[in-house]
Amino acid sequence: MDDFRVGFGYDSHRIAKGRKLILGGVEFPGEDGLLGHSDADVLIHAIIDSLLGAACEGDIGAHFPDTDEKWKGASSAMMLSSVVSRLSEKGWTVGNVDATVIAEKIRIRPQADKIRESLAQILKVDISRVSVKGKTNEKMDDVGASVGVVCHAAALIFKNNKDKNK
Repeated sequence: MDDFRVGFGYDSHRIAKGRKLILGGVEFPGEDGLLGHSDADVLIHAIIDSLLGAACEGDIGAHFPDTDEKWKGASSAMMLSSVVSRLSEKGWTVGNVDATVIAEKIRIRPQADKIRESLAQILKVDISRVSVKGKTNEKMDDVGASVGVVCHAAALIFKNNKDKNK
């Protein structure tokens, strides 16, 4: 039997005027961006944590600390690619990813397929293995007041029997 693991990821960022909004490696022109040390792609950050969690490899802060200037303004897509390579070196393959972006004004559905394509390419999986959904918070709390954006992600990774010694 193959070795399967599931991980869960969460991230949140405040909305910041004057920054580009990037979600899943896709830019949302005309939208206020998110505040963060890197490009603040809340969707990719949650996916990174879900993958690292599944592999018992810590969290995004352990690998890409916001105290390190080399990650200032960094592409989250590049960070995710690095995590996928790290897991691959240890024999892990991404099975699928499911993510939900929670934002009051930002609409995910019109960009969902473009985001899924972007993530599938970075994750090195077929687009059918990437799910991205958008939800509002029904005007409740800071997310509902459009102060921030939250993302939850779950990931399945697997290792074939032949790779178990890695």
